[in-house]
Amino acid sequence: MSSIIQLLPDHVANQIAAGEVVQRPASVVKELLENAVDAKATDIKLIIKDAGKSLVQVIDNGSGMSVTDARLCFERHATSKIRQAEDLFSLHTKGFRGEALASIAAIAHMEMKTKQDQDELGTHIIIEGSKFVSQEVAVLPKGTSFAVKNLFFNIPARRNFLKSDTVEFRHVMDEFQRVALAHANIHFTFYHNGSEMYNLPPSSFRQRIVGIFAGKTNEKLVPVNEETEIVAIKGFVSKPEFAKKSRGEQFFFVNDRFIKSGYLHHAVMAAYEGILKDGAQPSYFLYLSVPPNTIDINIHPTKTEIKFDDEQALYAILRASIKHSLGQFNVAPVLDFDRDANLDTPYHYKDLEGETPTIQVDGSFNPFTDDKTNKHYSNSGSGSNFSTGSSFSSGSGSSPNSGSNSYSSYKKPESTASWENLYVGLKQDTEEVGMMSFENEEVTSSLFNDNEIEQTVHKTYQIHKKYIVSPIKSGMVIVDQQRAHQRILYEQFLHNMTVNQASSQQLLFPLNLFYSSTDMEIIKELQLSLVNTGFVFESTTEDHIVISGIPVNSTESEVSLVIEQLLSDLQDGIPESSFSQNDTIAKSLAKSMAVKTGTYLTEKEQDNLVNGLFACKDPNISPFQKPTFITMRVEDLDKKFAL
Repeated sequence: MSSIIQLLPDHVANQIAAGEVVQRPASVVKELLENAVDAKATDIKLIIKDAGKSLVQVIDNGSGMSVTDARLCFERHATSKIRQAEDLFSLHTKGFRGEALASIAAIAHMEMKTKQDQDELGTHIIIEGSKFVSQEVAVLPKGTSFAVKNLFFNIPARRNFLKSDTVEFRHVMDEFQRVALAHANIHFTFYHNGSEMYNLPPSSFRQRIVGIFAGKTNEKLVPVNEETEIVAIKGFVSKPEFAKKSRGEQFFFVNDRFIKSGYLHHAVMAAYEGILKDGAQPSYFLYLSVPPNTIDINIHPTKTEIKFDDEQALYAILRASIKHSLGQFNVAPVLDFDRDANLDTPYHYKDLEGETPTIQVDGSFNPFTDDKTNKHYSNSGSGSNFSTGSSFSSGSGSSPNSGSNSYSSYKKPESTASWENLYVGLKQDTEEVGMMSFENEEVTSSLFNDNEIEQTVHKTYQIHKKYIVSPIKSGMVIVDQQRAHQRILYEQFLHNMTVNQASSQQLLFPLNLFYSSTDMEIIKELQLSLVNTGFVFESTTEDHIVISGIPVNSTESEVSLVIEQLLSDLQDGIPESSFSQNDTIAKSLAKSMAVKTGTYLTEKEQDNLVNGLFACKDPNISPFQKPTFITMRVEDLDKKFAL
C-alpha cells in the first residue's frame, strides 16, 4: 500500500499557522507593536487605512536588523527572544514563538525596511504570500518599518469573515491602547486614514491613562500600591460612582504584558462588594509584577492567558490591596460609632493657635433709664451689653421688685388700631352672599345626581410589583409589566425613527457626558437615529457631548445609563443596514427605559400599560422574544378547585 502521509510545503504550513496567530487586522497591529517594543524603541508610529484592511504600518526607532537577520526573521520558529526551553520561564520580552512575521507574510503583501545604527545602509525587502519578491540595499534611518497591505488577499474566505470597518477599527484601537498603557515611557503616535488619533508623549502611568481616555478620567482614579514577596501591585481603580454598565476600561498587566483573567477580575469585584450598583462594572488599570519563573505564558498563541503558581494568594492580596485603597481615600463608606464627624479639624486649621475672643463692654448702659435712652439701646442691635453684669451694678439703687416707674419702658405700647378693625362690616356682606342663589347650581345638580353616579370599578391589580392582573370576559390576563413596557417603547422608538421624529423635553441645564474616543465614534454614527428618538444634541466634541433635550418618557438621571447601555449593546459593531441599526437602537433604549420589576404602579399607570400593550402590532412577545402575558380561563380556575 502506498504511503499517504506527506510533508506540507512551507507556504501552506504558514497559512495554517496564520489562522491561529492572525485573525483580523488587530492581530497584525499587536504583533508588530510588540516587536517594536522588544527592539527597545523610544518612538513608535502606527499608521492604518480602512481599519487595517488596506494597510497596517508600524515605524520604530529601535535597534534594527542586519542583512542576515532581515531575511531570516520571516522563517518559521526564527526568533531572537529565546535560545533554549528554559528561557520560557524567564521571559522579559513580548514575543518568543517566532511565528508572527512568517504568518503575516503568508497572507499579505509585506514590505520591510530596517537599518542598524552602526550600518551605513539598510535593507529593503518585499514579500507577497511567503514569496520573496525583492531584497535591496537602501538608504534608511535607524530602526525598522513594517508595512502590511491587502490582508488575506490569498484567502478570500477569511477576508469575507471580517466585520465592518467600525468593528475592526475598534479592535485595532483596543490593541493599541493595551500596548500604549503597558509602556508609558515610549512615545506612541496613531494615524487612521490620514488623521491623527493619538499622540502620546512619554509620561507617568496616570498621565498615559488620562491621555488615552481623556474626559474626566483623572478625577475618578484611586491609586493602588502594594508590595509583597509574591507580587507587587501598582496602578489605579475607579471610584464607585463612575462605574459603568460595560466592561470597557479594565486592564491587567503582568510584567508589562496585557492579560485577561476572570479569576483576578472576580477579586476586583469582591473588593467593591457592597458599594456598587447591580450590574455596574468599575474601571481598573493594574500592574502586577511577579517573578518570571512563577508564571507560564506559553498557553495560547495570543499570549493573553497566563497560569500562576499560587492563584489563591494572588487573589487575596489583590482584593485586600484594592479594598485598602478604597478605604484609605475615603471612597468606601466607614461605620464608626465612636467617631463624631463634627469634631474633625480641617487640615488648614491644624497648625493654627486659638485666639482669645475680644469683649466690648459699654459701662454707661442702664436698662432702667427713660424711654429715649432705652429705645436708643434697644434699636442698636448690640448684644454685648447684656452679656456682662456691669449694667446692673451701675443702676440707681432701684430693684426689679421695687414697683418703680422705670418698668414702663418694658411695656409694649398698645396699638391704636386693632386687627378686628380690618374686618368691620364684612359680616353683613357674608350673610348676603350666603343667601344668594345661582342658576348654574341647579343645572349642575340636575345633570349629576348623586344617586345616578356609577361607582368606578377597579379593573387592574398589581401583584408583587411585577405582574398586572386584568379581568376579561373569559377569565383574566396576567401581564409582565417590564416586558410589556419594553414592547410598547420598542414600537414607539421604531415608529419615531422610521416614520416621524419624536417630541422631546428640553432640559433647564444641559448635560455634559464624557466618553472615550472609541465610544465617541459610535455616538457620532448613531446621532441621527438618537435625534429621531427624542435626544437633542447641543454640541459634540472629541471627548464629550452636550445634551439639551431628552425623550419624553425618560428622566435626566437615566440619560447616561441609557447611552452606556446602548454603547454596550453595540460593542460588537453597528449593523450596516439601516433597519437593523434602528432595530438594535430601539431594543437597547426600550430595555433601558422600561419600568423595572419591583416598581409600584398606580391604577392609572396599570390601565395605560395594559391598554398600550394590546394596542401594539405584536403584543404577544417582548422585543427579546419572550412572552409578555398569559391568559387564565375561568374553566382553568374551576379545575383547580375541583375535588
